[in-house]
Amino acid sequence: MGRRAERDAVEQLLAQARSGRSATLVVRGEAGIGKTALLEHARTAAGPEFRVETLVGVEAEAQFAFAGLHQLCAPLLSEVGALPAPQRTALEVAFGQHTGAAPDRFLVGLAVLNLVAEVAEERPLVCLVDDAQWLDEASAQVLAFVARRLAAERVAMLVAVRDGPAARAFVGLPELRVGALSDDEARALLSSGVHAPLDAGVRDRILAESRGNPLALVELPRSAPPAQLAGGFDLPDPAGVPHRVEESFRRRSSGLPAETQQLLLVAAAEPTGEVSLLWRAAAHLGIAVDAAASAEAAGLLEIDSRVRFRHPLARSAVYGVATPSDRRRAHGALASATDPARDPDRLAWHRARAVLGVDEEVAGEVERMAGRARDRGGLAAAAAFLQEAAELSPEPAQRARRALEAAHAKYQAGAPEAALALVTVAEAGPLDASERARLELLRAQVAFHLRRDREAPGMLLHAARMLAPLEPALSRETHLHALDAAILNGGDAVGIAEAVRIAPASQVPARPVDLLLDGLATALTQGYATGVPQLRHALEAFRDGVHTASEPGRHDDAWLWLAGRTAVGLLDDDLVHALATRNVQRARATGALATLPTALNLLSITSVLMGQLVRAAELAAEASAVTEATGGVQLPHARVILGAWRGDEAATTALTVSTAEDAAYPDGSTDAAQAQYALAVLHNGLGNYPAAQEAAIRACGSPELALSSASLPEYVEACARAGRPELAASAVEQVTSRAAASGTRWALGTAACARALTSTGARAEEHYREAIDHLQGCRMAAYTARARLVYGEWLRREGRRKDAREQLRVAHESLSEMGAEAFAARAGRELQATGEHPRKRSTQPTDTLTPHELHIARLVATGATSREVGAQLFLSPRTIEAHLRNIFAKLGITSRRQLRELSLP
Repeated sequence: MGRRAERDAVEQLLAQARSGRSATLVVRGEAGIGKTALLEHARTAAGPEFRVETLVGVEAEAQFAFAGLHQLCAPLLSEVGALPAPQRTALEVAFGQHTGAAPDRFLVGLAVLNLVAEVAEERPLVCLVDDAQWLDEASAQVLAFVARRLAAERVAMLVAVRDGPAARAFVGLPELRVGALSDDEARALLSSGVHAPLDAGVRDRILAESRGNPLALVELPRSAPPAQLAGGFDLPDPAGVPHRVEESFRRRSSGLPAETQQLLLVAAAEPTGEVSLLWRAAAHLGIAVDAAASAEAAGLLEIDSRVRFRHPLARSAVYGVATPSDRRRAHGALASATDPARDPDRLAWHRARAVLGVDEEVAGEVERMAGRARDRGGLAAAAAFLQEAAELSPEPAQRARRALEAAHAKYQAGAPEAALALVTVAEAGPLDASERARLELLRAQVAFHLRRDREAPGMLLHAARMLAPLEPALSRETHLHALDAAILNGGDAVGIAEAVRIAPASQVPARPVDLLLDGLATALTQGYATGVPQLRHALEAFRDGVHTASEPGRHDDAWLWLAGRTAVGLLDDDLVHALATRNVQRARATGALATLPTALNLLSITSVLMGQLVRAAELAAEASAVTEATGGVQLPHARVILGAWRGDEAATTALTVSTAEDAAYPDGSTDAAQAQYALAVLHNGLGNYPAAQEAAIRACGSPELALSSASLPEYVEACARAGRPELAASAVEQVTSRAAASGTRWALGTAACARALTSTGARAEEHYREAIDHLQGCRMAAYTARARLVYGEWLRREGRRKDAREQLRVAHESLSEMGAEAFAARAGRELQATGEHPRKRSTQPTDTLTPHELHIARLVATGATSREVGAQLFLSPRTIEAHLRNIFAKLGITSRRQLRELSLP
């Protein structure tokens, strides 16, 4: 009825898919507003030209990991053989078809993306997802990931979701809000469904109570006897339209024969819709097959190839009106009817709901089901099952243990508030010493995660001390968590490091994480120079070692990122490059999209320091795209540093201001200090030396080695160019001391440049030449170019214009090619002052490419196939091909061979 604009939107979605452009539309609205009707319109409008697959979320299935996704993909699995092996394995493990390590759910997402792309090759595909608010978390996240990555696959995805806090995964996708019918439309719909005299007062009351909700307009008259419709008496006031509609279904079901009501309850308690299972359970209860006839005649249920309720509200009404004892009886019958070999999870689930009170046998069964869910990558499902197992536990110690495990699973699944609630249950105990220590660890982790709590480092340290005699390896990692949290928070990092120094020693042989912990603690308590040998040993172990999980659910990925940051602190360009590259490679190889953006950010920053700003932009763009696809929080680190080195004042300032205003980044935190480092670089490039000096001194105080090592040279340059070299004296000493301890060309060149900036005469020139000599031999080309710039500036002031031109010309060309526009402009102004006009950088065909397109072009130029590029960038091969067509058009070429022959920046 009506809905012209909504139908047009749906038909436009189909038209896009028909023309080869995928699209997604999330249909939002209250229960009964007509979302399902729009999905059915899409099915009809698609016609035989499209393949149509449907998924309906069921509230009772929300605890089964990937249950919804399996419903959608099961008819498509004949194409699974076309997927790359890692994706195929991830999907099969997720669906319980094979055993294996829990798959990263976004690797599952990539598998589903490529699966629907394969299916759509034959003919366009429409995916209809109804009641998405009731999908299990894993399915919702994967479907949202796929929706965000669809581009050129001839796929239309229509997702219907009820208003409310559920289905957060779909936030940010294109939306269509379905509102109430107009008064005229509501009146017409009511008239079309009422076949008895309708009193004018009753009509107006129904119209008012329905508030334009189509399902209410259809169902409310059905729930009232003809006498009421004719006379207008005794229609109860609603608490709200969905409740009122649900109440009408409830009244209709309560008037049916007792045996039919029993059958309806069994159907409502079993969400799979499997007909044979329904009849087995009915037989167990002595319900005859013909009991279904009354339910079908009442318009509540239909049974053909599947068991379907007329509307989800009918299911919830039937289940809601039943007494607890009747529900337990229905679930008991379903448990008896469920095949334990084929579906042990549902068997345990039904048995749990058939229990009155507590039952250790069933609790153990549910706990084992949680283990199976975790093995398939369903952390949220595992948490829910563990929570249920705790509630079924008769013995307090078992209840506390299971509640603690449920709390850990909730935290890992991204529900820290729910984890804290379960911590309270577990705290009632009794807990043994190890469990008590793990409880304190979890409480500290949640505090840091939720609020970046200033007390979190101390809480983590307390947990580490409790764990020391019980689980030494976990204690050591918790010590490192505490130390890193103190550094990131701007807390008492030295105090935490002192505690680490007197803590029990690491196991033998020491792991890379143990070496890193000891090295950082030594550097913070005994000085940089004393800590460097230990830190280098740790970083080399990370670079060379085979990293494995130290315990289930704990991986070295986070420590590899910290190792890369620490390598920047050591000014060791080879280790920075190796660790940052390895971090990204590991994240890609394992499909760990949760950690990939962080890894890409570190490699992007590394690329900036190496003078590869175009490459850095590609990596930052990829990090942003992956974060958007996974629904994570965007990390500003790479973008703010890239903007600073580019000389983009507007972007850099905006990002640093937003960091300063964010309560998650308090003054003194690493994030705040990083923003100040970016401002120091920006203003040094722009020649605003007092502003650079102010920002750099604030960044230099960070206990984070990477930030202090990177910021000290910025402070020296700002002071020297502002005519205040005396203020830089202490910083020069620190840079020189760190260089002596590090011994790398990057460190030695940086120290020589700092000494040159604060020296005069022949000694200054000696230091400048030494700086360039060292820096030319390392990976950090941006530092080499800047050393030539400041040397050229010094030569010009000394009146040696010819020598100055030589240095400034090379600096200008290098900085221009890199994209360090502010520093290049500074070099250009100096070059003009020597009497030489700087040459403009010649325009390249690749300048028209976006960072994302350039990234794809670079990968294809190495010989990678569209499938391989798609796997790396989490796109379908068809989308890669679409991007390639745009790239070829922009570059004026027609083949991959020509692309390989181009000189890409």
